[in-house]
Amino acid sequence: MATTQRLPASLAPLDAALAAVLRDVAPVEPIMLPPADALHCIAAEISALCAYPPQDVAVSDGWAMRANDLVGASSYAPLPLAEPPVWVEAGATMPEGTDCVVDADAVDTSGPLPQVLAEAVPGQGVRRAGSDIAGGHAVIAAGEPLLPRDLLLARAAGLQLLRVRRPRLRIVNVANGQLTAQLIADTARLAGAEVVCTEAPPDVAAIANALDTAACDLIITIGGTGVGRTDAAVNALARRGELIAHGIALQPGRTTAVGRIDTTPVIALPGAPDQAFAAWWAIALAVLDRLSGRRSRETLALPLARKIASGVGIAEVVLLTRQQGCWAVLAIGELSLDAIARAEAVLIVAGSAEGFAAGTVVDAYMLRE
Repeated sequence: MATTQRLPASLAPLDAALAAVLRDVAPVEPIMLPPADALHCIAAEISALCAYPPQDVAVSDGWAMRANDLVGASSYAPLPLAEPPVWVEAGATMPEGTDCVVDADAVDTSGPLPQVLAEAVPGQGVRRAGSDIAGGHAVIAAGEPLLPRDLLLARAAGLQLLRVRRPRLRIVNVANGQLTAQLIADTARLAGAEVVCTEAPPDVAAIANALDTAACDLIITIGGTGVGRTDAAVNALARRGELIAHGIALQPGRTTAVGRIDTTPVIALPGAPDQAFAAWWAIALAVLDRLSGRRSRETLALPLARKIASGVGIAEVVLLTRQQGCWAVLAIGELSLDAIARAEAVLIVAGSAEGFAAGTVVDAYMLRE
């Protein structure tokens, strides 16, 4: 007969549980990926770019000329040319000795000699070499996620491969946590992880077999962390490796567990979406960011529109949105799916705090980068 999971008499403080699971966790080795596969991955050391464009290029169709040769030209005093000018298309390299592009109707080619009907200034109609990307410019600093605009620079510079860190995450969905598993998988991919999803029935042996550390850097289980008859994820973790803590002083998400199999961290998230979301932000994402070598996440400091009351001893997750230059509270402790979808930021009130008075400036992690 299976042994029922039980929460300990006292919950583990969030900071202690997080520190324990982060112990000895180091960034994964960088890999090389083409830009098409590198979106949201965390940049490792990427070589500086060459200047782009490499030479002066025409911005528009027209005649490539030298501006100093056109001084005084006008429709009243056409300037004859000894040789026909060179016609260039937009994007073409500027011919040697030219520094401007004049419109087609600025040169009269109907007579025996072409005549210029307007002056120009150096650089007119020209994109200078290095004006889009200065030589020696880095695509992005190491530790930052690669966004579409970064990939634009990489492609423009002709980089075929980018050096990134992409932790491998295995998600084991226990029983009926499909909605939550999809939420965590989508969020993890957005954080730069390579995600593999699998399922296991609510049985200790089956879950233990699914906790396969081969080819993964982090394991997340979804569901089975409570004390019901079919909750078996924590017992399976204890069978396969080390159970560091079960029962975290976190609201929501207090049935979360953390552990390790050999050197691979394992985080058992509750099956309810709001509890898993809270534990993901409070614990799991910090582990993933450490594996990615990611720099500290972006925060935004704003005053609170109203007081936040929190019980001492339990860290509480607060969802926020911006409202007239302040943080307005959408939810605290109990998080609806609508609040999760609308939230712009998340604030984790430490278990040692009683909350914050209205007007207190707080740093909240941005949910939308």
